[in-house]
Amino acid sequence: MTTDTTQQAGYVLTLDCPEAPGLVHAVTGFLLEQHGDIHELKQFDDIRGGHFFLRVHFTIGEGRADPGVASLRAAFSGLAQEHDMRFELREATAKRRVLVMVSKFAHCLNDLLFRSRIGELPMEIAAVVSNHPDHRALVEWHGIPFFHVPVTPETKPEAEARLLDLVDRFEIELVVLARYMQILSDDLTRQLTGRAINIHHSFLPSFKGAKPYHQAWERGVKTVGATAHYVSSELDEGPIISQQVREVDHAFGPEDLVAAGRDTECRALSNAVKWHCEGRVILHGSRTVILL
Repeated sequence: MTTDTTQQAGYVLTLDCPEAPGLVHAVTGFLLEQHGDIHELKQFDDIRGGHFFLRVHFTIGEGRADPGVASLRAAFSGLAQEHDMRFELREATAKRRVLVMVSKFAHCLNDLLFRSRIGELPMEIAAVVSNHPDHRALVEWHGIPFFHVPVTPETKPEAEARLLDLVDRFEIELVVLARYMQILSDDLTRQLTGRAINIHHSFLPSFKGAKPYHQAWERGVKTVGATAHYVSSELDEGPIISQQVREVDHAFGPEDLVAAGRDTECRALSNAVKWHCEGRVILHGSRTVILL
């Protein structure tokens, strides 16, 4: 059973690099030099790909001066350069600044607002953007700025430019597409690589496009599901982070499948957002490694 350590004081270090002997020893040796006390360490060795992944949560030993996150990053950079590591080092209790995008379906938005409000997700929803005005009252009730940004084929470049302006203005670290029913341009997806998560309303890659659950009903499916993935230039084909499924049968009508699908969508998306915000997701090419 994994203990939720993100609520403790301290730091989270996430890294990946080419496989080599002694990597765990090198990292834990660095933490020992910094008087670090390890609370949780997860690693994965990709034998096929020759790549190494690690996440460690640590605190500074009792009675020792805490050097601070900037000092720790600077101190670790030499080891990272030596082993060609990509790394992220954050305060364990730091909340990611998130911008949520939504269209007319509100279930994923409402779920994220609630989970964020009760502290289940380590994030701060800094703003919500929608191409429809429907959810302004809901969002503003939570005390969050709401921006209505209509999108048409003619105004799409201006709409995406405004989105990027909001990302910069609110210092956004993660964009979440919570049933945002507009296709992002290739240029925008490139700029948001690794920091935009989408929920796809089916178990990829089936039933794309309009009314996926009606398509599923017509095919007599026995399982419905949802997939949360990083946004890429290939529509609904980005690296998968989280998936949820639910068994159904012939007695389920299209409306029943829609209701079942809502639950899987909310759960898959909230899991993906939580794991990303906790530094448990490492993007590696077209795949992800999730260190739970």
